[in-house]
Amino acid sequence: MKSTGTPLLNLFRQTGKLLGWTLAVLLVSCQSAIEKKPVPAKSIGWVTEKMTDLMVHDITNPPLAARFYAYACLSGYEVIASGSETHPSLSGLVNGLDSLSRPVGDSPSVPMSAIFAMVHTAAALQPSGSELGAFEANFADSCRSWGYDSQEIAQAKEYGEQISQQILDYAKADRYREISNYPRYQPSTGEGKWYPTPPGYFPPVEPYFNTVRPFLIESADQFKPDPPVPFSEDPDSEFYALMKEVYELDLDREKREIAAFWDCNPFALEETGHLMVGIKQISPGGHWMGIADIACQKAGLTFDESMEINTFVALGLMDGFISCWDEKYRSDRIRPETAIRKLLNPTYQPLLQTPPFPEYLSGHSTISTSSAVILTHFFGDAFSYVDTVEEKYGLGTREFSSFLQASEEASISRLYGGIHFMDAITRGQDQGRKVGQWILQKREAYLGQ
Repeated sequence: MKSTGTPLLNLFRQTGKLLGWTLAVLLVSCQSAIEKKPVPAKSIGWVTEKMTDLMVHDITNPPLAARFYAYACLSGYEVIASGSETHPSLSGLVNGLDSLSRPVGDSPSVPMSAIFAMVHTAAALQPSGSELGAFEANFADSCRSWGYDSQEIAQAKEYGEQISQQILDYAKADRYREISNYPRYQPSTGEGKWYPTPPGYFPPVEPYFNTVRPFLIESADQFKPDPPVPFSEDPDSEFYALMKEVYELDLDREKREIAAFWDCNPFALEETGHLMVGIKQISPGGHWMGIADIACQKAGLTFDESMEINTFVALGLMDGFISCWDEKYRSDRIRPETAIRKLLNPTYQPLLQTPPFPEYLSGHSTISTSSAVILTHFFGDAFSYVDTVEEKYGLGTREFSSFLQASEEASISRLYGGIHFMDAITRGQDQGRKVGQWILQKREAYLGQ
């Protein structure tokens, strides 16, 4: 066969083909060598913050909010545990949780699957959970920007939802759904007993929450506190002194700011003309989930580490509320507002609106202390941070040198707000400390850490 060109031209052609193939191979090799960006640990906080937004919209009560956080975080943690040698499943630790079945197939990104599991669980539990669909779509878009294709995202989603569904089945057995079958709680008319307060006069919140299965404490009354100081109309009595302490408190600007910052009352109302309009506020648990996220981000923790911390804080919230609510409806104690109006000043109004449930123990003091104890275990007792959680609600920021300092301030805010007596605050702190320490002791015995 005759050549179609000169030898030199043929050489150029052959060399060109060789260069073309070489460049193509190099291009493919470079593309395959590009590493996908890891799903960031801060995406856990994206989920809990979105959950909080929906709870504010739905006016979710504080104990129920804790239940939502706990199951969502547990779902995410169990996904991590399914592919981790350092973070074992909590099925041998958490009350009533059997061993979970490992999902079929593998996940291209276990952290991505954990986020999808959290979202799936929250969407199934929260009243406005369908609103999480847009969040999930945005998260999937973020995953694409991190280098994952649609098939990989779908695989990760399926993997996470298989774990989530098992946690949802576990949640169905915690007895919360049975509460709706109980008789309507009727407030007592006895002396010194709780009664609905203005301006909403709402019915009592979750009077049967002590019947819900706890996660790590053995029972709702495991740490049954001493009863409150008994009600008395005697001006020389201990109760009268507690009441006057609330009534005569000198509220300077700092105390007012502290009370507002830690109010966390989803039921607060504002009078606008002839209408009462709800004030959008997060729950105490929502505030502490936000603090957990702030701490994890500041410390630069890995996804797995952040998921574990968020989970134990959330479990502590749930057990703290169960323990506290058990005492609230046992002692059924009158609120300062009601007592002061009866015995001191019929026109008295506290700085904060009184939430709709009995006074003793202080719920915020309980769960703030349990959360602080747990966070201190992970981050140390001198972890300073700026609390920006309430900034989106117009309350600015506050700086703290430790979690325990923050919990102390959250607790005393209830006195400044006029919604708790001091013994309910200090004993609420004791209760939270016991719950938090119990959870850490069980974790240490189980994980050996």
